Amino acid sequence: MCGIVAYVGYRQASEVIIKGLKRLEYRGYDSTGIALVNGGLNVYKKKGKVSELETYLKGMDLNSHIGMGHTRWATHGEPNDENAHPHYSATRNLAIIHNGIIENYASLRKELTRKGHTFLSETDTEVFIHFIEDIYEKEKCSLDEAVRLALTKVVGAYAIVVMSFENPNMLIAARKGSPLVLGIGKGEFFMASDATPIIEYTNEVVYLNDQEIALVDNGKLTIKNVANLPLTPYIQTVDMELEALEKGGYDHFMLKEIFEQPRSILDCMRGRLDSASNRLILGGLREYIKKLVNADRIMIVACGTSWHAGLVAEYFFEEFCRIPTEVEYASEFRYRNPIIREGDVVIAISQSGETADTLAAIELAKSKGAIIFGVCNVVGSSIPRFTHAGTYTHAGPEIGVASTKAFTAQLTVLNMIALIVAHTKGTITEQKFHEMLVEMEHIPSKVERVLKQNDKIHLIAEEFKDVHNFLYLGRGYNFPVALEGALKLKEISYIHAEGYPAAEMKHGPIALIDNEMPVVFIATKDSSYEKVVSNIQEVKARKGRVIAVITEGDKLIPSMAEFVIEVPATHEALMPIVSVVPLQLLSYHMAVMRGCNVDQPRNLAKSVTVE
Repeated sequence: MCGIVAYVGYRQASEVIIKGLKRLEYRGYDSTGIALVNGGLNVYKKKGKVSELETYLKGMDLNSHIGMGHTRWATHGEPNDENAHPHYSATRNLAIIHNGIIENYASLRKELTRKGHTFLSETDTEVFIHFIEDIYEKEKCSLDEAVRLALTKVVGAYAIVVMSFENPNMLIAARKGSPLVLGIGKGEFFMASDATPIIEYTNEVVYLNDQEIALVDNGKLTIKNVANLPLTPYIQTVDMELEALEKGGYDHFMLKEIFEQPRSILDCMRGRLDSASNRLILGGLREYIKKLVNADRIMIVACGTSWHAGLVAEYFFEEFCRIPTEVEYASEFRYRNPIIREGDVVIAISQSGETADTLAAIELAKSKGAIIFGVCNVVGSSIPRFTHAGTYTHAGPEIGVASTKAFTAQLTVLNMIALIVAHTKGTITEQKFHEMLVEMEHIPSKVERVLKQNDKIHLIAEEFKDVHNFLYLGRGYNFPVALEGALKLKEISYIHAEGYPAAEMKHGPIALIDNEMPVVFIATKDSSYEKVVSNIQEVKARKGRVIAVITEGDKLIPSMAEFVIEVPATHEALMPIVSVVPLQLLSYHMAVMRGCNVDQPRNLAKSVTVE
């Protein structure tokens, strides 16, 4: 959840760190702080966003070649100055920043308190650095060895960086269950939760694996594991453009990312799909395609928006591949002792590739003999490394906390996987396969047409910006779109919204319908069209206010709905990629009109790396 940045080299460390924290602020913005070795080991931290820390630091002497910074999403302890990171050790000779949760911190705190330690915060992180220092002093060992020994005793997840006043050229980092990447420059080193703060300075990185420790000391990098075995750093090249991390003239990252979707969807298909030659290839699946084709069952695990993508994929795999498919919340899957057999395939979906619950679900399924496929966006993240095979979405960096282009990219990739399996298995005809490839190639231009209705959607948002509740209804492939539309509105505008299958309205939600209840219908022309029309009539009979997403040229629903948003016709299996876009724009505009922080909604963070 939290964002970590550290630097040692020839630059002004504070400038690198503050800029990096701004790029990582989507990971947490409850409080922020930095530590520098500047005459002493000095920690500066404030409740609130990075901008508030910047204001606090104005006029201070921040001259230092080494430092680290943190932007927090609170777990242990409320957001305030005391609970903000970095945290000092007892002697203030050490400081730490930490992303994760130390589960046995209470017992460690009790033992340290018995030894005379005093704690200034409510956090597990402060306990962690006191514990490291206690080992350091007791064992009379090197600091990196004290960190290693501490890691053998703590239970939980972590990405940490430790600094020392006594060693002003040293940074120590470690990870387990929370991401950490090292950047290697010329005479300088960087550490961060992801590559976004690093890419401006170097494209050479090392992704730390679980239970690995990195030591940078006097310009030299060494890596070992918690068992004290030395490791050879695997240096990779990051393919990321700096421009992708900027707003590019848009008011918010979310709006930019909504408008990037024609390109991001095309990038998903680039080099993979060619309807002219009837070719569809996903290189990451080649080695395991037979496992998918012969699967007795597919289980999809994901969280949040990725879970909604999984629900759409359930329709893909059952319709095209004729394989029974189940979609599970990763957070529930890992705790309910699921029945997993060796013939099962588990598909894990995650934008970040670091979602803690999804990683735990993968580990469980793998231990029971399932084949695991990953679908994620971030190259070098944990899920691609922990799965047997998989596919990147290539959507590019997504900075806005509310996922938009990642969702449509996931749908695109999942549809391609289903079509490859169906084609290999023979459950789809050659003609139908070709038709689907042609239609997929047209999806980017159809999304482009939807985006041209932005001004109209803005007017609809103005009409409903002050309501307190929303209902979203859809059937078939569009039912998960209703869920996703409701989630987007909740996430960024703080309006209560619920999504339902349209047919389920009569089994409870219809009691909510009155002249103050807006109901969004995803009512495109598909196999359920007539049924949805009936549902609209039921809402109108109870004076509900209807907003309908319809297929271009529909003459019937505009006569019933108060507002309509037209989308181009496409195959119903591909319609969710198109029909979700107006719902993204509607949520965005309503949130802006309500004065909400669109890119950083309250209580949320982009990458959920803790349980």
